[in-house]
Amino acid sequence: MTLPFPEYDHLDGVALADLVRRGDVSTTEVADAALARIEARNAPLNAVVRVLPELARTMARDAAANTAGGDQAFRGVPMLIKDLQATIAGVPTSHGTRVLQQVVPHHDSTLIARYRRAGLVFTGKSNTPEFGLTPFTESQALGIARNPWDVGRTPGGSSGGSGAAVAARMVPLGHGGDGGGSIRIPASCNGLFGLKPTRGRMPTGPDLGDIWRGFAQEHVLTRSVRDSARMLDVGAGMDAGTPVGCAPPSRPFLEEVTTEPGRLRIAVTTHPFFGRSVHSDCIAALEDAAALLRTLGHDVEVAAPTIDAALSRDFLTVVAAEARADIEWMGEQLRRAPRADDVEVATWALGLVGSAFSAAEYASSVRRLQLAGRTMGAFHERYDLLVTPTLATPPIPIGALQPSGAELAALRLLGRAGLGRVLRAIGLLDETAAKVFGFMPFTPLFNVTGQPAMSVPLYWNAAGLPIGTQVVAAFGNEALLFRVAGQLERARPWIDRAPPGVL
Repeated sequence: MTLPFPEYDHLDGVALADLVRRGDVSTTEVADAALARIEARNAPLNAVVRVLPELARTMARDAAANTAGGDQAFRGVPMLIKDLQATIAGVPTSHGTRVLQQVVPHHDSTLIARYRRAGLVFTGKSNTPEFGLTPFTESQALGIARNPWDVGRTPGGSSGGSGAAVAARMVPLGHGGDGGGSIRIPASCNGLFGLKPTRGRMPTGPDLGDIWRGFAQEHVLTRSVRDSARMLDVGAGMDAGTPVGCAPPSRPFLEEVTTEPGRLRIAVTTHPFFGRSVHSDCIAALEDAAALLRTLGHDVEVAAPTIDAALSRDFLTVVAAEARADIEWMGEQLRRAPRADDVEVATWALGLVGSAFSAAEYASSVRRLQLAGRTMGAFHERYDLLVTPTLATPPIPIGALQPSGAELAALRLLGRAGLGRVLRAIGLLDETAAKVFGFMPFTPLFNVTGQPAMSVPLYWNAAGLPIGTQVVAAFGNEALLFRVAGQLERARPWIDRAPPGVL
């Protein structure tokens, strides 16, 4: 099948914007190219759950006329918006649920308004699990999202739809949110670059304060480092009434991508913070990255911060409480009390567990989690960067982390009885949590500490599956991450690596 504007598949967002700026291609032609690829490539992946052709063409015309104002850094560049948190006026945001699919927000979220001013074109909404709770994207409401490198495997979560669509060249930019790894996980699974910004870097207004007690930050998944940097320049900055912020950068992040980082002190570890084991492919990817960093002139040694694995339970305590708060918020949107059949069995059970914790237990968990930031602060007095595998395994098969039939039956029975304390006491969710942390033992720590962290696509295993490497910097130091990412990208370019049959 011949698709319009064949060069599109090879260009990142910055390159597309440059073509538009020079008049070599129109914003409408670019939008049509993106929509054609969504139509041609989405069916086997289910990455895009709501296509927005009318909005996309309207935004493309507005970008051409520069009616949105702003500097139009990405004039006419198409992107997807994750169907969670970020709101587009007049477009439903389902949060991965069945009952919110027709609830229409009446205003843009602050980040979406900034994207509009940059000239970006919203071509659709991307798939996400219910309330973004899982590192895989398999909701009952939106369906299973699949990995373009192997459709039998997950594209990760919770920004799995964006990851799959960007890897399949439907769009160069995919919006995501990262509360436990949900940008870095799909970046690793799909062979993309994904950065979680520092806590307080991104706006959350006007409807939210900090998200998941500050764990979650929104940003994008991209094929190039410069796209991520320029998008952070577009989106970052404190908004009115924010409960938390961080110091602004001294210069645009885009400039950091071509700046050499100098000789750095880098710690590497394969020791999982919240899990028990790491797959040999992920160890090989880490060792390969460490060797590359050494050849680039950095001082690399094996070292790791001392992190109590019991913090995973504290993390789960906060997530369970937030799940219950999301369920209550959902009821407010529906203008009635929430019911068990409004959401998936595991979501309802997690919310019941969240409501079973006392206020003192919750506060104690938050206190212990905050001390992890002190630990990492001291660690970065000795090391500029910490490098780990992004995940403990290659992309997992679809369904691998779902509760078993027996577990679901027990969760359903106790959930409908409202027995949150029983669920907590007998530990029905603990086995599922252990499986989830076994897949993602490295990423949640840096949501807790608020540090910037990125997944870099440097390695593919013998089966042709991408394996990401996570690089972490001190609080507020995205600039250093972009310098190192740019250096790695120049040393080992990855942008032309595509899933089979895409290019």
